[in-house]
Amino acid sequence: MNLEALTKAVGELDEEQVLAALKEFVAAGPTEEEAQQVVAACQAGMAIVGDLFEQGEYFVGDLIFAGELLTNAIEILKPVLGGTSSAKIGKIVLGTVAGDLHDIGKNIFKSMAEAAGFEVIDLGIDTPAAAFVEKVREIKPEIVGMSGVLTLALEAMKDTVDALKAAGLRDSVKVIIGGNPVTKEACEQIGADAFTTNAAEGVKICQRWVS
Repeated sequence: MNLEALTKAVGELDEEQVLAALKEFVAAGPTEEEAQQVVAACQAGMAIVGDLFEQGEYFVGDLIFAGELLTNAIEILKPVLGGTSSAKIGKIVLGTVAGDLHDIGKNIFKSMAEAAGFEVIDLGIDTPAAAFVEKVREIKPEIVGMSGVLTLALEAMKDTVDALKAAGLRDSVKVIIGGNPVTKEACEQIGADAFTTNAAEGVKICQRWVS
């Protein structure tokens, strides 16, 4: 398996080439370690996609496509990735906050985080603070991810962090927020640990937290 070629093909969103190469790879009966290297190569390709998006070469549609491509790639590799339970590096409770109905960014982040080995519990859109609190209490994740596109989402994010504090759960999780309106200032006001406007970067931050 030429890992560099695979990374390049993912970066170029060449679905046909990527899926054909992966099917061939799986058919050859690889070891779990080799399969992990292939996942890493796919992730490196996603990082290229993220960079090209930042440079304005790719657009949101490309990011969505890349997320789907990655999901399909992981599906093909699943049989050779061995016990998924051992590979999980952490749990993320994720949702678009109350009052906001956008889920593109959240879904891209979700598929990339899953590909990176996280178990992601997706609460969907327009998620009230209480739902976040309940789910955090129930499954004790390492990370809470909140997404929002509208400016009013910032208020809902703050409410959610406050609710986690009130429930005594804030110190047991890292909170990452994502979406168009989030800035360093907003992150500080909301009381989140990190913010990102780029799904690939968001996943990197989460990986650092659990490593």
